[in-house]
Amino acid sequence: MNYSEMYINGELTGSSFKFEVINPATDDVVEEISVADKQIASQALSAAKQAETTWGKTSIAERVTWMKKLRSKVVENQHNLRMAVHLETGKSWAGTEEDYQSLVNSLEFYAEEIKRYTPPGLNDIDGSHQHTLRHLPVGVVVAYLSWNFPLLNLGFKLGPALASGCPIILKPSLKAPLSAYLVGALCQQIGLPHGAVNVIAGDDNEIGNHLSSSTIPAMLTLIGSIATGVKIMQAGATSIKRYSMELGGNTPFIVYKDADLDLAADIVTALKFGNSGQICVAPNRVFVDTAIKDDFVQKVLERTDQVKVGFDKNADITMGPVIDKGSRARIHELVDNAIQSGATLLRGGEFDSKLTGSFYPPTVICDVTKEMTIYQEEIFGPVISLIDFDCERSVVEEANRTDTGLASYVFTTDAAKAQRTAEALEFGEVQINGVKYGIDLPHVGIKQSGIGCDCSKYALDDYLYLTRITRAL
Repeated sequence: MNYSEMYINGELTGSSFKFEVINPATDDVVEEISVADKQIASQALSAAKQAETTWGKTSIAERVTWMKKLRSKVVENQHNLRMAVHLETGKSWAGTEEDYQSLVNSLEFYAEEIKRYTPPGLNDIDGSHQHTLRHLPVGVVVAYLSWNFPLLNLGFKLGPALASGCPIILKPSLKAPLSAYLVGALCQQIGLPHGAVNVIAGDDNEIGNHLSSSTIPAMLTLIGSIATGVKIMQAGATSIKRYSMELGGNTPFIVYKDADLDLAADIVTALKFGNSGQICVAPNRVFVDTAIKDDFVQKVLERTDQVKVGFDKNADITMGPVIDKGSRARIHELVDNAIQSGATLLRGGEFDSKLTGSFYPPTVICDVTKEMTIYQEEIFGPVISLIDFDCERSVVEEANRTDTGLASYVFTTDAAKAQRTAEALEFGEVQINGVKYGIDLPHVGIKQSGIGCDCSKYALDDYLYLTRITRAL
């Protein structure tokens, strides 16, 4: 399969500009890929713009047919897609299943959802006119994809764009571009109409700014950091554009003294050590009632000790490396600064920089306080950071003491307390005594954690204009 070429205007496209993709588990070069300069990025923009008059004018039935063809081709290439993710991110083979299945689910969900996603009727207050509401595609979309879930993030953007009739330019991160390039190759294999989908990668400053500042895109969408979101909006101010962004967070995980501690320990360790903690909704601040702190910590440590770290497709690996050595250094600095400021290291926290790969051990620290940087910034790594509390009101206040608002978690067997806490938390998502995400469920951030919506029927609002036709009676 072709992992090395871009996909522009219906054709696989090489270039003289090359980039080596490194496996963070082995430090080996996985593939040398072609990347874009400004001229090639302009070709992708032109192709997408031209597709507004072709792909953008197709019927829903025709778009659905193409989405089903692509889904079938994706299923046919399950092993190749998962292998691409495995090699470019170093995540466990089991971990690649979620990435792959999320793309399949998105194509399937939006192919069905778009058929019934019609505006409601509108009554005329005077009875003098007849009104018809309809949806139109907003136009060209540029999607910037994060590296942590390459196919999941791609699916979140590709599904609604295809269903809505919006030509899209997918720009994967240079840290994990292989699976996106393979999706481009699959689009080429099925003969997808030219310009409907384009896949290019390149330097964020050069290519990203060029795409964002162009007046061709009608919407810029991102899964990434808050700083990147601000940068994209600043560059995009050359014209009126829509924005749909899922950005960073500072996720609270509240464990009350009456919680099911085994359940809470299972979920916090799964979220923090699955994908090496590189999950936007992973707990960042784990608030634990002092009354059950010792019991809960013991359960967390027992599960932490069972985590199997490594890179072996045929082994039962729990956790792979973080994405690169720069990320590892940043995570370790957060842990080290916390310990120097009074936090207690219970597990992990050390690594041998001479060993191959960008592995960081499953780490647990307690006695974390709000003055510490690790409390204030998103860790995005395999570190469980524990904070004591003894008052419902104070823990909610502390949980909300952040300018971000993506995910939050509450564990208690008291239904009234759970509801009070959920209603008081200022986050786009509140999960009570469990965790569930899916393509059918809206994934939203508030405050500095984003704008717009990924997943569910509500994501289509970002890709469609609502228009009105009024006829005098």
